[in-house]
Amino acid sequence: MKMNKLRSFLLALSLFSCAVVQAESPKQWYQDGQQALQQALANTVNTNQAKNVILLVGDGMSISTITATRIFQGQKMGQMGEENKLTFEQLPYVALAKTYNVDQQVPDSAGTMTAMMTGIKTRAGVISVNQHAIRSNCLSSKENGTETLLEQMEDLGYATGIVSTARITHATPAATYAHAPERDWEADSKIPSVEQKQGCEDIASQMVNFNHGDGIEVVLGGGRRNFLPLEENDPEYPQLATGIREDGRNLINEWQHKYASGQYVWNAKQFEQINPVTTDKLLGLFEPSHMRYHVDRPLDGAGEPTLAEMTDKAIQILQKSNTGFFLMVEAGRIDHGHHAANPHLALNDTIALDNTVKRILEMVNLDDTLLIVTADHSHVFTMAGYPKRGNPILGKVKSNHPVQDNAVSEYALAKDGLPYTTLSYANGGKRLPEHTTKCFSPSCKVAPHRSDLTMVDTEHRDHVHESLIPLSSETHSGEDVAIFAAGPWAHLFTGVYEQNYIYHVMKHALQLK
Repeated sequence: MKMNKLRSFLLALSLFSCAVVQAESPKQWYQDGQQALQQALANTVNTNQAKNVILLVGDGMSISTITATRIFQGQKMGQMGEENKLTFEQLPYVALAKTYNVDQQVPDSAGTMTAMMTGIKTRAGVISVNQHAIRSNCLSSKENGTETLLEQMEDLGYATGIVSTARITHATPAATYAHAPERDWEADSKIPSVEQKQGCEDIASQMVNFNHGDGIEVVLGGGRRNFLPLEENDPEYPQLATGIREDGRNLINEWQHKYASGQYVWNAKQFEQINPVTTDKLLGLFEPSHMRYHVDRPLDGAGEPTLAEMTDKAIQILQKSNTGFFLMVEAGRIDHGHHAANPHLALNDTIALDNTVKRILEMVNLDDTLLIVTADHSHVFTMAGYPKRGNPILGKVKSNHPVQDNAVSEYALAKDGLPYTTLSYANGGKRLPEHTTKCFSPSCKVAPHRSDLTMVDTEHRDHVHESLIPLSSETHSGEDVAIFAAGPWAHLFTGVYEQNYIYHVMKHALQLK
């Protein structure tokens, strides 16, 4: 496929940014600004009808996560890092989304993804039902379901796909195809018997029983346990795991019976053997629960495809549709890395998302494909401490300023005489530094004591960063998240919007009635 003007611009900008650090000077900074201005002035508005829409969701990908990942990726390439640009940061249109749920200042993924998929805001914890439904109350949801964009496009003959590194029944992917008053009802065993008797169907069952159009073409992610009965051993871990369904149903077998020509895979070898040309329906479930973190994939004995590889295969299958397609791609484990107060995991999974954007840009034509990269919510993840330029982003702060009252430490020291990291969390998980009654001032009675990080490798895969408030898990935060866009009608993303606005732009670009 010939590179269009935007892709050529992105490539030139990427090469330009890599060279910046080698030529920094007052003159160069000025020239860089002028060049960026000319590139912005050269942007043209695309008002074509979109044939395809690709929505990428970095679950929990806060703006601070994007900044830290930009630096992290640059440093992995031998740069100082700050001058780097992620692929999706180079898309021409950027906006902000307000993420609150109708009942919470700080949202959850169920309510936020419902907003993006249905065009309305709703409560936390509910899946594609409106705010009149009460969480965990089956009867309240009966008349309050709201149709999703994926369902609408299936009914109009489009091809559709869902890709996630989380369980495919988890909140974000579930909100594209299911309707439930409780996000945790992923399998029948998770629904109280009273609610089951009232007719509520679990999310995994809804995926298999999906009855819009000719069914979802591609479903790739984790979550095998929700599709298998209790008495059936997991194929990858037969001695360690079974299904969790109590109704005795094997939903994978039911899916294969429903789509006789469809292909089901659960490991990397099977996935690699799938021929998109001859495959019209594909179901891939690569773990009993979530797929592995990106850095842990080599440890998987059965093997797992990357987010980029799953997306590549999905697009090849979906592109066969003459009508067009909708694809939702979720980097679900960014969120989990943050919940564990582990930026090493979160940032590597954000790089995996960026690699996926790069792969998409190599495969699609932005003349007729609307590409959106965003997040469902933020995290209490901060970047601070005045580290010098090029300081390892996962490391301890080294400052350009003299270290007062300390002639031996290479690190900047806090008031307690100990070093600290650039990245930290406002609240955090189970493995917090120990808190004691040690005092650092004659006037204090009790003060927390931080761990001494001097000899600690804070860049290690397992290092849990410091946090202020001890909680069982780090939490989401309530600030706005970024929207990056390119393609037909992407110029409509140039402001601050309620999160449900994303649905309305996608629908307008497709000119759906």
